[in-house]
Amino acid sequence: MSYLLEIAVFNIQSALLAAHAGADRLELCENPYDGGTTPSYGFLKTVKEKISIPVFPIIRPRGGDFIYSDEEFEVMKEDLLLCKEMGFQGAVLGLLQKDGSIDAERTKRLVDAAYPLEITFHRAFDRAKNPLESLEKIVDCGCSRILTSGQKPNVGDALDLIKKLIEQAGERIIILPGSGVRSSNLEKIKEAGATEFHSSARKEIPSSAAFIVDSMEEILTNTIVDVDEIKKMKTILQS
Repeated sequence: MSYLLEIAVFNIQSALLAAHAGADRLELCENPYDGGTTPSYGFLKTVKEKISIPVFPIIRPRGGDFIYSDEEFEVMKEDLLLCKEMGFQGAVLGLLQKDGSIDAERTKRLVDAAYPLEITFHRAFDRAKNPLESLEKIVDCGCSRILTSGQKPNVGDALDLIKKLIEQAGERIIILPGSGVRSSNLEKIKEAGATEFHSSARKEIPSSAAFIVDSMEEILTNTIVDVDEIKKMKTILQS
């Protein structure tokens, strides 16, 4: 059995470190505390020039919910077309209706516009009603995979649903477990039948600033990938 490890990265340093540590694919994002938003052009261009493994940028114009206005949809489409023009292998997106159903019509429009890029439907799926029914709608839209934590904050607490999704998906679409995936629970998630795994493997490091204005009363930290954790997960998947 061949397994794949995708690492979510939020800055160029993390992207370079994750690729060097053995990640098989990167999900490229900015703004970790918003759950990831569309990377800037400069970030996209630099990653394309320096990294050879597959990279899937997230197409998400803002944090918050996944119900988008017509204008936000146009922004998503333009960002997606830019990623296609730049030669990325895939992208990550997700859209919902107000009632919690998959916004299938606009999702399919983006999938069609992006072709031949692979499209991952992201964790908007974890906010959708009727997950098994939602899976079918996403399959019909032409997406290649679904990134999901099984509709719980930590995927390790949702393995029953992950198993059901994998069984129902069959060979039609890949179920990509994510959120809380670490070396400590990777074996259990493998046992659910997954072949691809998503982790941010992230940690916080202090600012390197030599001068801090104390009256600002702020803690400046940077989000970065934990290289040792990526290597541990790769070792588990290769064993």
